[in-house]
Amino acid sequence: MAEILVLVDHVDGAVRKPTLELLTLARRLGEPSAVFLGAGADTATEVLGRYGAQKIYVVDAPEVDEYLVTPAVDALTQIAERTGPAAVLLPSGPDGKEIAARVALRLGSGLITDAVDVTAGPDGPVTEQSAFAATYQVTAHVTQGVPVITVKPNAAAPEAAPAEPVIEKQDVTFGPASHAVRVLSRTPRERGDRPELTEADLVVSGGRGVNGAENFALIERVADALGAAVGASRAAVDAGWYPHSHQVGQTGTQVSPQLYLAAGISGAIQHRAGMQTSKTIVAVNKDADAPIFELADHGVVGDLFAVLPQLVDEIERRRS
Repeated sequence: MAEILVLVDHVDGAVRKPTLELLTLARRLGEPSAVFLGAGADTATEVLGRYGAQKIYVVDAPEVDEYLVTPAVDALTQIAERTGPAAVLLPSGPDGKEIAARVALRLGSGLITDAVDVTAGPDGPVTEQSAFAATYQVTAHVTQGVPVITVKPNAAAPEAAPAEPVIEKQDVTFGPASHAVRVLSRTPRERGDRPELTEADLVVSGGRGVNGAENFALIERVADALGAAVGASRAAVDAGWYPHSHQVGQTGTQVSPQLYLAAGISGAIQHRAGMQTSKTIVAVNKDADAPIFELADHGVVGDLFAVLPQLVDEIERRRS
């Protein structure tokens, strides 16, 4: 079977969910091989094998952790040149997309970013993407070189396929540019008990209709009842009601959860671009003509301050 390289997204060896999704997608295309950069490979081996990695290429070099992006580009490029994979899959994020673009350029290959699905086709991997602020769904495939593809979180549900991966340590030659920008310090982002916004299966977002920072407590209450992440529209963020790190939209975070609940959000194109690929969209808005209803799978025309408490009560009733 053709080898598919998957760049591992991890924090000190703790593998993040998008990598497990990529391994699941890679099995549709061929034989998954994980590319692990940095320290902590021993910690990651079990989970990578559990989700189907047949090989794990390890680059445990100080450059990977001490310098920005370029060492990862050097490492992934050289491993791809040695192995001749049928495709290279990376998580869609700021680093993932920059690495992917530079690797594709070095390999002389085509690049596809922000795929929401990947399947096997007669001429290689076939992707689906949302284009023009999610107005269109596009089917595409790379016609030159090794396809380099970044995939948005929640594009696939992780499926275990236990394997015993072969560990291969790789020597990499780092070019002068790899030492151009050094990381002086790192500060872990504070995390609460809620899921990470980009990786969450469920997201509850509030917009201008929430009408104040203090009222986001209701959005948080619904999110906690569902075990969901909390999002916000640009209008709510610009008003100072919720942190920018939770903004969903074209200029914020793009999400693709199984369920997206939009409360008090009109559905402007800027917001739609960040959540339109959600599998199921539920909208609560007192304006029956709000554009969000054109997009929603289910909609409630009503005051969110009347609807959402009833939703929480019903969730708690069913759980009891």
